[in-house]
Amino acid sequence: MLYGRASEQAAIEDLVEAARAGRSGGLVLRGEPGIGKSALLDWAAEHCAGSGVRVLRVAGIETEADLAFAGLVQLLWPVKDRLEALPATQADALRAVLGSGGAAGQDRFLSGLAVMMLLAQLADDGPVLCLVDDAHWLDHATADALLFAARRLTQERVALLFAAREEGFAAPGLPEIRPSRLSQQDAERVLTHRGLTPAAREQVIAESEGNPLALIEFSGERRRYHAAAGPVPIADRVLASFRSRIALLPDRTRLMMLMAAAEGRGDLPMLLSAADALGVGPEDLEEAEKAGLVEVSAAAIAFRHPLIRTAAYQSAPLARRIAVHRALAGAATDDDCRIRHRAAATTSPDEDLAVELTRAAERARGRTAFAAAAGLWEQAALFTPHPRDRAARLGRAAALALSSGHADHAAGLVGQAEELLDDPVSLATLTEIRAAVEFERGAGRPAARLLLERCAAADPVRVVPMLRTAAGYAWLFGEAEVIRSAAARLTAAGAQDPMIQGLAHLVDDDYARGLPLLGQFVAHTLPHVTGQAPDTLPRVTGQAPHTLAHVTGQAPDTQPEGATMQWAVFCAMVMADDGAAAALAGAEVTRFRRQSLVGALPQLLQDLAGVQVQAGRHRDAEASIEEAVQLARDTGMHQRVPRLHSVLARVAAIEGDEQRCVRLASDHPDAGGMTGLAALCLLDLGLGRYGQVLERLEAAARGPLRHLTVLVTAGAEQVEAAVRLGEPERAEEPLRRLEAWAHAGKQPWAEAVSARCRGLLSDDEDDYLRALAAHRRADRPFEQARTELVYGEWLRRSGRRADARAPLRAALQTFERLRAAPWRARAEAELKATGESVLPARPAAADPLERLTPQELQVVRLAKDGSTSREIAAHLFLSPRTVEHHLYRAYRKLGIRSRRELTRLDLT
Repeated sequence: MLYGRASEQAAIEDLVEAARAGRSGGLVLRGEPGIGKSALLDWAAEHCAGSGVRVLRVAGIETEADLAFAGLVQLLWPVKDRLEALPATQADALRAVLGSGGAAGQDRFLSGLAVMMLLAQLADDGPVLCLVDDAHWLDHATADALLFAARRLTQERVALLFAAREEGFAAPGLPEIRPSRLSQQDAERVLTHRGLTPAAREQVIAESEGNPLALIEFSGERRRYHAAAGPVPIADRVLASFRSRIALLPDRTRLMMLMAAAEGRGDLPMLLSAADALGVGPEDLEEAEKAGLVEVSAAAIAFRHPLIRTAAYQSAPLARRIAVHRALAGAATDDDCRIRHRAAATTSPDEDLAVELTRAAERARGRTAFAAAAGLWEQAALFTPHPRDRAARLGRAAALALSSGHADHAAGLVGQAEELLDDPVSLATLTEIRAAVEFERGAGRPAARLLLERCAAADPVRVVPMLRTAAGYAWLFGEAEVIRSAAARLTAAGAQDPMIQGLAHLVDDDYARGLPLLGQFVAHTLPHVTGQAPDTLPRVTGQAPHTLAHVTGQAPDTQPEGATMQWAVFCAMVMADDGAAAALAGAEVTRFRRQSLVGALPQLLQDLAGVQVQAGRHRDAEASIEEAVQLARDTGMHQRVPRLHSVLARVAAIEGDEQRCVRLASDHPDAGGMTGLAALCLLDLGLGRYGQVLERLEAAARGPLRHLTVLVTAGAEQVEAAVRLGEPERAEEPLRRLEAWAHAGKQPWAEAVSARCRGLLSDDEDDYLRALAAHRRADRPFEQARTELVYGEWLRRSGRRADARAPLRAALQTFERLRAAPWRARAEAELKATGESVLPARPAAADPLERLTPQELQVVRLAKDGSTSREIAAHLFLSPRTVEHHLYRAYRKLGIRSRRELTRLDLT
């Protein structure tokens, strides 16, 4: 019977009933030790017993917090026979987790995807409830997997209920409830049958402060410990009470309890084997059982509460703890378990032990448990006698910590490693991981300088990759001098790299030499987009490609070398080569989906969305960004969301939605921030705020990021603003840069835009005609409509009203399709000025596709192409039931009933 928990029980009932109704969800019970979280989980299991709900349980164990996938093994072992129905990569990932063979893959989120799909599959047979106790002690790999599943499941009849203490197990995105302390009345009800006098009952209630565990513990008949309420936390007072009770037990019983606490998992056969080596046995647990401290079954031993385990371990002297761990290491049959106990029993440097720990770390890394692997490498470093070797192992730990998403911890590890080294050659070995850590923490400029400074002492085979990364960081964060120096060092060494040398020319506005060099780099990769090596990684605007192996959840030693896809996409984006960028990014998205590389997809989808925006495919871009944002949130990469949103700031600017544009525009002091600034300038131009356009862009042109493509091409906005403001002299410099850039890059859309801008200044029709001819070879409809608009304006002003109508009508149609309200209004006004009547704009709801959400649009397009629900689910990292839910909603909105009818619709 639970007292004072009606609201918590109601919330759990709502969670379970929602799962029965087909709506998945997660809930976190968070609170201090003893507040009753485990009791609520027990109640939830009892509540679901015999009701057709499958219950899966796992409890975090403090001693296994660094053991890769320990929690997931516990949770999934009862359903391991269901793996066969999963997609091959996901089934292999879970087989690797469960130790039954299979390749784990490279992405740490693949196991989360596989868990999500397995739970969804189980839910086909009936509702599923996952109970996760002591979630703050889950190993990182298990926690990541379960949180990914909890955030991603929506329509699958799955409920996940977590219990965690205040510290640890951050679960942003999941609702939380905090059980309160018991009221005086409820506390009295708990103590009703404890046989206390009224005075004793009041004392216990006062001491316990409403904590249920404290009420039970402080009211026990064997209580010898009294603690008046005061500044000491209640959990510490309960812990002290347990210690005092354990101290009264026989020495042999205390030894057995210590062994159980050190072993952690409750594995009775292993425990008894170790106990035999120390001369004790199961009969020595009898007094602890009588005291209500432990429960012993035929196969396991369990402490009544985790605080009892803590008290049993902490109360023992160090020498006894060491002896126990040695005995447990001798009894262990599992290599990882044995090495864990051996490490706990060692108090001085031991190279043999360090080597064994590195092997355990590599086993964890091979299963994509990067946080566990980082911890093991760190532990190996602790036992390493030689400082240079210790530094190398700390560097390895730092790389894996960054791969697991813990940049701050990685920074601390690499800092420890650097303190052990004093010569440039040794420090150079840590440079790349240090730079990656700093870049991930937003310090791109010092990261670029560090790479440049230390590359001279690096291994010769690493010099070019380091210089390339330095140049990439410097480009994104505005360190032009680093790029120049990188190119100079390359030349001095007699080496060549078209990317570095190309960027060096671009920061000095030497587009004639810079852009062709980047083109060479792209051309080297483009023919191979369907056959690239499986360990290549993509680039994302605002993220330097070379760090992606570390920061997207992929193993650090999968970093690519040479002219790889990651830098090719980067160069294509710098060149604004829409065709190459679309081909490269599209091929990578396809490969990442096929290989279930979830962690890096948000970044790649951002690049793809940028190309889609320029091509006027705004709904596609919104779908790409929505998927990227959801994946970023589901994988815990919340810091990426603002940069993802900044891509859609341009869409909002085109539509004239000022509030949305300002909200989406990133203000980071890097390339992402300049993307947002350019969107705001386009918004200002559409709304007629020409002075603001010039002020923003002229200030940016004086800043350290002036070389960025987005600012060079925003010169089109500067030119038009200056002309409309009557200050054409302010258009000369941005037009010079834009024309030089367009001429060197030979991108048709850029040639068209520069010719349009020249026409605005020259008042020469030939410039407009050249622009329109170039647009016909490009695919940027908004830019073409802008050219048609200004040409139509020029024709009308020249008295050729009849000639003006055709380009103005074409511009109006494009602006209507793109919902470009301010631009549509200008085109309408110009058409009316030619004497033509203009019909009211078509309502936005006239197109049925406009009623679909971005994800519904993705699903129906794949369904129309013939993909099954399971294939769509694998493609979008959703469950089949969620896909069916989206199809059902989309059919209703589209007024159809089947896939056959879907094939007849135009979904472009």
